[in-house]
Amino acid sequence: MKGLLHRIYLPRGADAAAFSMTTYGIPLLVLATTGSAALTGLAFALEWLPRIAAFTVAGTLVDRHGPARVFRAACVMRALAALTAAGALTAVEARTVTATVTVMLLAASTGFLTEFSYVAAETVGGEASRRAGARAHRVQSTLIAIDQTATLAGPAASGLLLERGGPAAMLGTLAGFSLLAAALGPRGEKTPIGVAGGKRGLRIGWATLRSLPTLAWLIGGLAVSNGAIALLQAAVPVIIVTELDHSSTDAGLIWSAAAIASLLAITTARRGIDQWGLWPVGAVSAAVAAGAMLAIAHADTYRDYLVLIAVLMAGEGGLTVVLRTVRSHLIPAEAFGSTLAVTILVLLLPYPAAGLLVAVIPATQLGHAITVAVVLQAVGLAVAFARLRSLPAVPS
Repeated sequence: MKGLLHRIYLPRGADAAAFSMTTYGIPLLVLATTGSAALTGLAFALEWLPRIAAFTVAGTLVDRHGPARVFRAACVMRALAALTAAGALTAVEARTVTATVTVMLLAASTGFLTEFSYVAAETVGGEASRRAGARAHRVQSTLIAIDQTATLAGPAASGLLLERGGPAAMLGTLAGFSLLAAALGPRGEKTPIGVAGGKRGLRIGWATLRSLPTLAWLIGGLAVSNGAIALLQAAVPVIIVTELDHSSTDAGLIWSAAAIASLLAITTARRGIDQWGLWPVGAVSAAVAAGAMLAIAHADTYRDYLVLIAVLMAGEGGLTVVLRTVRSHLIPAEAFGSTLAVTILVLLLPYPAAGLLVAVIPATQLGHAITVAVVLQAVGLAVAFARLRSLPAVPS
């Protein structure tokens, strides 16, 4: 346990804090800097497109150079990007061309670098899960709890720092967590833990995924579900701040409340898997997520969004435990980094599309777009879990 704490959990916690501030704080920063809903949606797309591009090389680099080196380099470079942007925004007025270009470049660069640290951290976590054997879901639930704790604090802290201290305070904090993660990160590993001369490249990752139908169907269903989640995540700052006339702090609090619900769901899912197995817990989680998303499509008050997004993310928390446990059991160690990159790539494809939709759809019409996404989510999850019932079981 002590080894896991120092080698995996502590650096994962610091990186998760920076990840959360990047994911939820940057859209708030763009909205505060530009005052434009369309530019906020565009920035969301610019944040996620480079993240997807990163996966074309992140898995290969992790397999080739080891997760420790990739993790530290990405964290340090993300800190430098945040500090550079903080200095630039301090020197210029908001809602100017220079400020707009700065936050757009920041969204792209931090998104790109964050995925390198994420793939590296997930590779280390996957190896720890394999070593844990039948208790792999407990390691994964701890990692998810760390991520969700960061999500609990990150959005609210980003909104508060932005409102009280301005861009410099928020970006300085993001840089601080990035440097802390680099300092705490694992050292001395030139290849992934327990792996020497492994298979590398996205081609190997795609081939491995195609050879694992259980994982492939689960990834497919969750990718469709992520389309709805991504659209909601891109739209919430616009809806809450522009349409409902609340502050950026209020928008951040929605995701912090959702993280509390997700943490509770993760604990429940871990106990449920011990008692009933992976697939029943996954099916219930999928039903909860789809039902909450359907209700969100008809929400029209801040309280509605606060409560329903919390229920949605509780369902997502259970699904994430199932996904990571299946992934750690099924992906062979020698191709873990490349296959992990492919699975995350598929799951992230909806995010830039969601940002572009928010950029072109009038704010008053976002509810209709969410409704369409909800229908696709429900169908995707239903088909995936129906198909999974006929496939070989994964050890719990």
